[in-house]
Amino acid sequence: MARYRGAVERLERRFGVSLALKGERRLSGKSALDKRAYGPGQHGQRRAKTSDYGLQLKEKQKAKMMYGISEKQFRSIFVEANRLDGNTGENLIRLIERRLDNVVYRMGFATTRSSARQLVTHGHVLVDGKRLDIPSYFVRSGQKIEIKEKPRATRKWCARWN
Repeated sequence: MARYRGAVERLERRFGVSLALKGERRLSGKSALDKRAYGPGQHGQRRAKTSDYGLQLKEKQKAKMMYGISEKQFRSIFVEANRLDGNTGENLIRLIERRLDNVVYRMGFATTRSSARQLVTHGHVLVDGKRLDIPSYFVRSGQKIEIKEKPRATRKWCARWN
């Protein structure tokens, strides 16, 4: 799967909000969005009137970048959310929040969603006591999620949790 590997603070400046892509840097006051609260590039400070379609597209792209999801995955999740009863937008967010990489991020095991995704793909996450390395796995309520013993003993983890 192709993931965005470019400048993430440029994305935050383009969208005008913090996407939580840099972890602790956004809290330090050193982020590019804090220093320059306008769009990137030569024409970033100009006001651009955006159409309704442009606003919808921008919000969709923002959600994809924030959660690190490809267009194909986003579309399949949208189809599933549309199939469910209730509000499609709320169902979409609910399904995206159930992904294993996002759950690891929300539990505080990682500072960013990309680092949570790396924890999952490297096999450091156990679901119900079994190693699971699929970031797009949908977690059900009641499942037990934990980190393997070996990464917990490293210096980075000890400094973080003690």
